[in-house]
Amino acid sequence: MKSHNSILRLIISALCLALAYTLPFLTLSSPQLGSMLLLMHIPVLLCGFLCGWQWGLSVGFVAPLLRSLTIGAPVFPTMAICMALELASYGAFSGLTYKLLPKKKPFIYVSLLISMLVGRIVFGISMAISMGIGGKPYSFSMFIASSLTGAIPGIVIQIVFVPILVMVLKSQKGLRLND
Repeated sequence: MKSHNSILRLIISALCLALAYTLPFLTLSSPQLGSMLLLMHIPVLLCGFLCGWQWGLSVGFVAPLLRSLTIGAPVFPTMAICMALELASYGAFSGLTYKLLPKKKPFIYVSLLISMLVGRIVFGISMAISMGIGGKPYSFSMFIASSLTGAIPGIVIQIVFVPILVMVLKSQKGLRLND
């Protein structure tokens, strides 16, 4: 049974990586829309919830780097590395907090909100370091504008749809991998 679960985690993680790679193509005509909707984040969060923190961390770290190296977006190195750290945090914390907290519906939201907060903080810190190394300023107001204010539609989408998807997928027999 353990081998079956490992294979299932690998398959679901591969699917989440494929979704994280392809979903941003929906906003190809408007890069600004893409940074508002945060479509790459959703499959990473789901991966953490479904497969565990290790898988979520891995998918979150690889997805932006893979996109950057194959299609040039996000821009390498600054944005791609900062997003890789952010999404790795999303995946790791969604899996870790879901595993540690009680398996009740409200705690899916708690896990999600913690993951989103930690990911945003990691992004802000990594951007400040990266921009500082490059001799460019990155102020707190820039962080608020890019990570919070400009991303409100994506944040709302995540808060609405991720818990619903987790509940629906977890209700399926055989998808209780991170319980």
